[in-house]
Order: sequence, then C-alpha cells, then structure tokens
Amino acid sequence: MLSGAGRGGLPRELNCPSDSLDSSRNGTGGHGRPQASRASTGSHEHSGSGTLRTVTSETTATDRPLVPSPRRRPLRLVRVPARLRGRLYGPLLAFVITSAAFCSAWAARGTFPFGNTGRAINDQANQYVPFHRALWDLVHGQAAGDLLFTWRGGFGQQFLSDYYTYLGNPFSWLAVLVPRAHVDLAVFAVTPVTMGAAAAVMTVYLGKLHPGPWWQRAVLGACYGLCGWALSDASYIPMWLWGLVALPLLGIAVEWCLEERRWPGVALFVALAWFGNFYTAMMATMAACVLLAVRLLTRDMTGRQRLRAVWRAATAAATGILLTLPLLLPSFLSSGSAQPTGAGAFTPVRIELFLAGMLPATHLWGGRPRLYVASLGLILAGSFLFNAAIARRTRLVWAAATLLVVASFQFPPTQYAWHGLAVPNGNPYREAFVFSGMVVVLAWLALAHRPRALHVALSAALLVTATFVLRHADDFGGWTWPAVLVGGGVSLLALVLLALGEKRRYLIPVAAVLMVGVVFAESTAAAASADSRRSRERWAKPVPTSNRSIDAHFDAVRQVDGWPAYRTDSGAPQSAYNDALALRAEGPQYYSSYLPEATYRALEPLGYGYKNDGRTFFGADNPVLDAIFSIGARIHPGSAPHTWTATRFEAPPLVTVRTGPYASPNPADSVYARQENVLGATVYQVPQVTRGGSATEQTYAARCTPGSEAYWYSPALYGTLTHAGAPRPLEDRMTGVIPLGKVPADGGVAVTVRTGTKDATAGEHPVGCLDRPALDTAIASLKATGATRVTAGGHSIEATLPKGAAGTAVFAMTDVPGWQCSAPARSFHGLVALSVPAGTDKVSCTFTPKGLTPGLAAATLALLTLTSVTLTSLRRRRA
Repeated sequence: MLSGAGRGGLPRELNCPSDSLDSSRNGTGGHGRPQASRASTGSHEHSGSGTLRTVTSETTATDRPLVPSPRRRPLRLVRVPARLRGRLYGPLLAFVITSAAFCSAWAARGTFPFGNTGRAINDQANQYVPFHRALWDLVHGQAAGDLLFTWRGGFGQQFLSDYYTYLGNPFSWLAVLVPRAHVDLAVFAVTPVTMGAAAAVMTVYLGKLHPGPWWQRAVLGACYGLCGWALSDASYIPMWLWGLVALPLLGIAVEWCLEERRWPGVALFVALAWFGNFYTAMMATMAACVLLAVRLLTRDMTGRQRLRAVWRAATAAATGILLTLPLLLPSFLSSGSAQPTGAGAFTPVRIELFLAGMLPATHLWGGRPRLYVASLGLILAGSFLFNAAIARRTRLVWAAATLLVVASFQFPPTQYAWHGLAVPNGNPYREAFVFSGMVVVLAWLALAHRPRALHVALSAALLVTATFVLRHADDFGGWTWPAVLVGGGVSLLALVLLALGEKRRYLIPVAAVLMVGVVFAESTAAAASADSRRSRERWAKPVPTSNRSIDAHFDAVRQVDGWPAYRTDSGAPQSAYNDALALRAEGPQYYSSYLPEATYRALEPLGYGYKNDGRTFFGADNPVLDAIFSIGARIHPGSAPHTWTATRFEAPPLVTVRTGPYASPNPADSVYARQENVLGATVYQVPQVTRGGSATEQTYAARCTPGSEAYWYSPALYGTLTHAGAPRPLEDRMTGVIPLGKVPADGGVAVTVRTGTKDATAGEHPVGCLDRPALDTAIASLKATGATRVTAGGHSIEATLPKGAAGTAVFAMTDVPGWQCSAPARSFHGLVALSVPAGTDKVSCTFTPKGLTPGLAAATLALLTLTSVTLTSLRRRRA
C-alpha cells in the first residue's frame, strides 16, 4: 500500500507520469471533461494560447515513448521542450512577478535597502534580525553556545526551540552567506524570496489540478504569493511566510496521494512544510485536509480508491511530522514551561469589516482579516460558479468548501482549531492565507475552462457593487477603489482579449502583458499602501538595524569581551530587545516566546525590567546584580553621538561557593533584601520613605548614609522621575532598578514622580542605598571561595573549585528545565545550585532540551520507515 508501485506490475511513475495534469485516471477529468486515451498515438500539448495542438510520436498506454530500435529514431524533439517550458517558465515567471512587485513597493516607499527609511518593524527588529545574527555566529563558529543552548541573553537559555520558531524558514540560511554586518539585509530579502517561492509552488500545484498554459498559471500563482495576508500580516515575519509555501506544497502531496504514487515524496513534503515553521504549517496541513476532501468528492473514484488515498495521506503525514519531532517536541514542551501570557478571548470582527478584508488593496487596522487577492483573481473566482464548462458537482463542492473555510474564521471553536487550540496574541486571523489560496484555486479552475465574457463581466460588477456597499467600513483602504476600478477594469479587458484570442491569436500576447502588468501594479500599490498605513501605528514604527551607532556598540562589546571568565552587559537596548544576541554580549536581555517561567521567577524579584508578561527582559545598571551574575564589563553611551564607552570592573566567577545560610536584615519585601539573599551579604541600607504630593505628582523623601549610592525601584509607576534636577522616564515594569547617584553630605534623598498611573505608588521601600566598600568585600570573598577556572561549552559548563571547597556551588544561570549536573541540582533563589561535599574539586552541568531524546527516537523510526518504503518501491520497479 505504501510502496508506490502501480497496478499491473508497472511502476507508478509509468502509470502516472509526473507531468500529467489531468485530475483522473479513468478517462474523465475531475471537472467533467473527457480526456484523451492514453493508448492513442497522438498526444496533446498546451500552447501559450490555451489551445491544444497534436504532437505525433510513438507512445504506449502509459504515455511514454517506446524504447527505439537501433535503426529507428523516435520523434521526441517537440514534446520534451514543451514540458520543460511548462515546468520551468511558469514557476519562474510567478517568482519574478511576486518578488519584483514586493521589492518595487519597498523602492516606492524609499525603505532600506532602496532608501534611508528603516525597514525593521516591531519583532522584526527585536527578534528576527538578532536571531539571524545568532545563526550567523553559530555557523561561523563565533557563538557562545550551540544549536541547543545560548549563553547570550537571559543569562543562558535554550536555543533549539527559538531556532525552530524563528529560523526554520529554509531561506533564513541566506543570512549566513553574507557578512555579519549585512545580516539584516539578508533577513529582509527572505520575505520577497519566500513569497516568490510560494507563488512558484502554487503555479505547479494549479497545473496538477487542471492543465493549462504556463503563463496563466504563473499570473494566478503570483496572485497567491501577493495575497493580502502576505503583504500585511506576514511581510515582516519571515518564518510565517513559510506557511505560504507549505500550502501548495501539501496540495501537490494530496494529488500524489490521489494518484497512489510517490508516498515517500509526500512524507518528505510534509516534513519540509513542518521543518519550516510548525505554526503556519499546521494551518496549511488543515487546509490540505480540506483539499483532500474536496478532491475525493470531485474525482471519479471508487470507494476503495478513496480509502487508499486517505490511508496514504494519513500515513505519509504522520511519518513526515514524526521526522520533525526532534524540533517539534522540545518546542512544544518549551512552550508549556514558558512564562504564561495574558491572551484574551477571540472576538470576531463585525461582518462588514470581515467582508471588507476581501476587497483588493485594503489594509484594516489591528486584529482584522486580510483575505484579499488581486482583482484578477477575485473576478475569476467570482465567475467560477457561472462556468457551465465545469461539472456541477465540482463547482458546488469547491464553492461550499471555500465558504466553510472562510466562515470558520469567524466561529470561535474552529478559530481555536486553526491556531492549535490556542488564542494568538495579536492578529487572530493568521490563517487568512488559506482562504486566499482557495480563492486562487477557484480562479484557476474558472480560467482553465475558458470563462465567458458575460460571466467575468458579471463577476466584475459584483466586485464593484460590494466595494460600493462596504465603502464606509472602518479604515476602508484608500487604494481599494483604484484597485477595483482600474485593476478590475484592466483585468476584465485582459480576460475578454484572452477569450477573443481563440480566433485572433495576436490578441493573446496583449492579454498576457495586461494580466501580468495588472497583477504587478495592483500588488505593488497594495504592498506600498499596507507598509505606509502600518508605519503610522505606534508599535510598527520602523527602526534601523545597521548604522554607525550599532557598529560602534558592537565594537565596544568586543573590546571588553571576557567570556567565560565574566559576562559583558551591552547596556540599555539600542535597536532590539535581543541586543545581547545581536551584539554578542551575555547580559539578561532576551525576548522569546519560550522564555521560561523559571527565568521570570528568578529575575523579576531581583529588580530586572521586563515586558510582554515576562517574556522579554531588560538589563539593570546595578552593581549588586552584576556581582550576582558575574557581569564584569558594561557598555554605556558615550558623550558624543554614535559612540559607546566600555567599563571593566571586578566580578565573581560564574560559579561561586556559599558556605552557609544567609538572611538579609532589611525588609523582606524589598527588592534590595532579595538581592542580598542571593548575593549572601548585607550591602544595602533600606531607609523609611516619606510620601507626599498628589496622585499625579508624588514626592518621596528618605535619608541614607552620606557617600553611599542611592537606587530606585518602582515597577508600578509609569511617568517621569526627577532626582537632583535630572528627569528620567519610568516605564512601570520595563524599568528595573535604576541608579540615582551619590547621597549628598546631608544624607537626604528626594524624588519626584509625575505619573498618570491611577492609584499606584512606589511602594514601601523604593529607595536603597548601596555601601560600595561592603559590596567590594563581598565580591572579594566570592572570588576567593569561588571557582578557579570555568569552562563553558556549547551547552555545558564545568568549574574547577579551590582546595577545601565545601557548601553549595551556585551557578550564575537560572534554573531552567533541562539542566543535568554532576550532583543533584536544586534551586538557589532561582539559580542552579549543587551541594559540594568536602573534597570535591570539579562540578559540571549539561543542558539537554526536554523532549529531544524521544523526538530523536521517533524521527529515527520515521526515517527507517521512509527508507524501507523507498527501497521496497525501487525493488518493485526493477522487478
């Protein structure tokens, strides 16, 4: 059943040639049209006009030329180039239209690299570019870590799940082929390249559904690659875009299952889809199930054939997904142990907004659906039901499936199913590309059956009417009317010329140019409009990812690099929340959907700033925290623009030994007492604070030892803090412990906070005064009793202890799931700790992501199955 061998002992590839585009193998196509007999001596070949011409050659019943005798020469010179044209020119044209249109929109907007306007938007700057720079470091042997773990960011975090989620798109590897300074440009290039690849694969898939001219399939493939979801939602999210490729890829796999051939290829296609990005691949897989159901209902098949097709699809899909389990399972388990987020319930948008999302060139704000494709695709899809050349059952099933799919986006239970039973943060309509893909399929089926001019004109009229009715919807796109009237008008003209071209062949090139041109122009305008309107939103302000200041910042970090003897903190984030990754530092800065709850529970009580419900952490310029986490160098902005200053200072090693229990004498609910408990020494004076002022302008006064260093911590306040005449921003939880400066001779510490945070105060103990000599003594003690040598591997750490060491070895890394140590590990205020009996000279820990071992075992089993089926199939073919 899984071998891929055909009936009658012939190889399946001979029974069903790979370039055969008909949808049935028993004499009729899936759209009710008779097919030429495979036993005839004439074969049909599609010309560029959409008509058929006869090519004479000797063929067998399998549509393959007979092996010629030495005295006879087969006539194959015409047929082979025609196949190559259909196979290569169509995908290539779709790729060029799609990628060129998107890049033209960049050029029109003057965005990098076609201008000086920043290109990185939101998480593209904060996550994707830094993670791609981390990939560059990993491949070029300059990473502090490996594929399983990174020491850069979050004081050491898993990396495998981040790789799978943010770097899984195969085109992400373009980033390792350029100099590190230009990684951001490679990341931006991933978008048009992936969109172009999706258009190319869709072009191939459309040919599998029904034969037709390669250039027509290419134009509609470009409509898919330039759909509204790709232009708006995913244009700055390179890993999501792989789902755009996965959908037609899995569609091809469905066709192979129906033809009972290439089972190993189906499994590999599923694996390729899921290796790229499991999130959108899951949506594409659900869409493939819909495509399989539609094709089972529309093809002329026996019940037994349908069962075999379902069995092949199920087994191949399971095998393909199992191949990805070494990445999928650790990511799933990492997600379960990640810091929870406060996602809200799904609320469907109003029906007029939902329908407006289907209009071309719209860009609705916020969590709205972007469901449109170019006007040409919409007009053709609208004519699908009118086209009597298509079998009635085929029209009804495809139309019903498309309506059910789009309706499922508005129904909470099915919406949760599309997203893996989770409520997404941000736009909840992330599966919109599935509907756009189905619209393009309907458009192709209509075009391949030569729609009548009256039908496409009626469809265009319906599009104009819908646009008029929905013109008052919120945020109705400014480019929608030009797209509908101009783009729709040109599309209608092209389709009319194409119909007339059956008798007047000189009109065919004109129609082709118009169809390519209108999709290119309309999509370019839509992409530029989406980019322009999105940039007006506060969260989407584009930022630079490479300039003189970033280069200088990187150089400053490199000047004081001392890993693993000590960590270097890159300071306040300049361009990205993941500056530690981007600049090769080892501070606490980290932003990932997989940041563990254990890391949050370790860092938040110590006074580090955070956001995104604790999945993003920032640094804190505080010497006690530096001592706790072995930070021995820090970067600050220089006095001149685009300059940075590196400061080097003493720090304990990454592994220290604590000889006894310690409890801070300061108020237990203060951040300063919690820091002292981890440090193991008393270094702060935490004074009583007097609060005055009003609700919006609060004043705080305290008294400390003159000459000590005052610090402030108020995670509940958002506003502006003023001390000694110097204002600085407070961003509630994003602002960690901040330095106020030296306590003056009178011992007074006065702070004014202007805030709009309702009913919030700085708390009982916002001020702490650091005794620097006491801290220096504590650091010297930790160095004397700590490790004499520390070695950090890719996902391991080993420390040599001084003679006579005994007590508790504390590692300056958070107790995240996955650490296995030379002795049973336990948590020390959120850090990894081991008991050290007298005489112990070395301690070590190794990180293994949870789920990696069973994932590898399952993938091995799937690989053995795939290999066995492939070898069996080859053996049967030789027989």
